[in-house]
Amino acid sequence: MEILYPSDLVKTEFEKIQAQFFNHFKRKVNNYKIEVSYREDKKLIKKQETKRDIFQKFVEINPVLKDLDELMRLDLS
Repeated sequence: MEILYPSDLVKTEFEKIQAQFFNHFKRKVNNYKIEVSYREDKKLIKKQETKRDIFQKFVEINPVLKDLDELMRLDLS
């Protein structure tokens, strides 16, 4: 079994509970010979999008929204 993690912080937090987690998991699947490996995967990191970022995506689809934003001075903070 391979465990993927996005950062060292997440791995550290998982290591705190891994014994309890794997004991429960191995008992549930009735397989005590499961081997575990860890690998860092930066693709798991998701960027948090702001309202402005989402609006910019919509502007790319429909440029008229930019004019509306300028006219109405929308607060997308």
